[in-house]
Formats: sequence, C-alpha cells, structure tokens
Amino acid sequence: MCVDRLLELLDRHGHTATFFVLGWIAERHPDLVRRVAAAGHEIASHGFGHRRITELTPDDFRESIRSSKATLEAIIADDVIGYRAPSFSIVRGGEWALDILIEEGYKYDSSLFPMKRNGYGYAGGERGPHWLDRPAGKLFEVPPTTLRRFGNNLPAAGGAYFRIFPYHVTKTAILEAERDGTPATFYVHPWEVDPDQPRLDVSAFTRLRHYGGLNRTRPRLERLLSQFEFSSIAETLSACREHD
Repeated sequence: MCVDRLLELLDRHGHTATFFVLGWIAERHPDLVRRVAAAGHEIASHGFGHRRITELTPDDFRESIRSSKATLEAIIADDVIGYRAPSFSIVRGGEWALDILIEEGYKYDSSLFPMKRNGYGYAGGERGPHWLDRPAGKLFEVPPTTLRRFGNNLPAAGGAYFRIFPYHVTKTAILEAERDGTPATFYVHPWEVDPDQPRLDVSAFTRLRHYGGLNRTRPRLERLLSQFEFSSIAETLSACREHD
C-alpha cells in the first residue's frame, strides 16, 4: 500500500510528518489512520470529501470540517488541530473559511499557496509560516514552499512540481528558507509513490500533471529525506509558540 511505503521511508530516515486525511477515507479505513498515528505522525483534516472550497457554501464547509475532525479524533483518540483545503482552494475572497476553521477549533491552516494559478492560489500571500488575525481570532498559517524568482513566487513545495521540475528547484527553495530561518513546507500524495498505478483516459494536461514523473518520486524522496530534517506542522506550531 502506498501509505505504508511512505511510512517506511519516513521511519528509515527518522522523520515525522503531517498526514492530511479525508473524513471519507478515515470512515472506511480507520485502521490505516491508527497505523499512521501509531508511527508518530500527526493526523490533520483534509475535509470530509475532496471538494474545493470554491464549490462549497459556508454551511457546507462547516459541516465538512466539523465531521472530518470528529471522525479523525474518534479514531486516534487525540485532538486534530490542523487543516489543508483540497487543491489549496482557499483563494482571495474565500477568507471566510479561515474564520470557520477558528470557530470549529482548528489551530492552524496550510491552504494559502502564495502564487497565482488556474483554480487555486492566494496571490500576494506571505511565503513563510505566520499568524493570521481574523475576526474570529488567531490562526497559524503554514503556506506551501515557493521559490522567489523574477518578481514571482514559483511553486516548489511538492506534488507534480516535485516530480516534473528539476530536483534543484525544491532543494534550492528549502535551502533559501533555511537561510532565512523559516521552516519550509513540503508535501507528497501517497499515490505519487506508485509508478505502476492504472492509467485513465484523460486530457494531455491532466495526464502530465497526474502521471508525469511518477517513476522519479521515490528516488527523489529518498534524496530529499537524506538531505533535510522534517517534522510535523504541529511541532512547528509548538516551536513558534515557545518563541512568542
């Protein structure tokens, strides 16, 4: 199973991570969620179903994050404090979702991708972890890592960008974050470590984005995990609180 491959990689290199889990998946595979938590990794919410925030009403969104949080907490018998929107879909004009996260007991968000791209992106957002002061209270924001070049933020945080762009892009972004004293945030999907997965008949662009470079994911992850130290977002939040 792909999740087990990731767990083995992380364990062998001595790192912890945050697993953003859909409530829909957790309901059907509770033992998988327990295995991840038992291995020392943070469990956080990815919402209940994989629907973009731009497709939800505020009430729909509240129900999604409330039910996913309750489902995950019942499985792991621990608090779930973090959230990441499917497809990083909290965009300009959708900040109302941040207030609902605070109202529902979340302590941090990792959805504001500080770049502009079709379908997602929070153009003009801060690039490093920071506190948001919202009408509902304070929320710690942990954006995916970008590389600042030519006056623009270039995506360097993982996913298709990690598989298709040169490895140097991600490595340079993390090194620059280290020099700035800022934690870099990297992500990978479990299916990205399975180069033999079935292929669907999709458009050329979707085929490139989803299947491009799958054979490079695991060796690049091995390289990344051997060069840098990684921990969960909850640990980053705890460290930031200690230095406040």
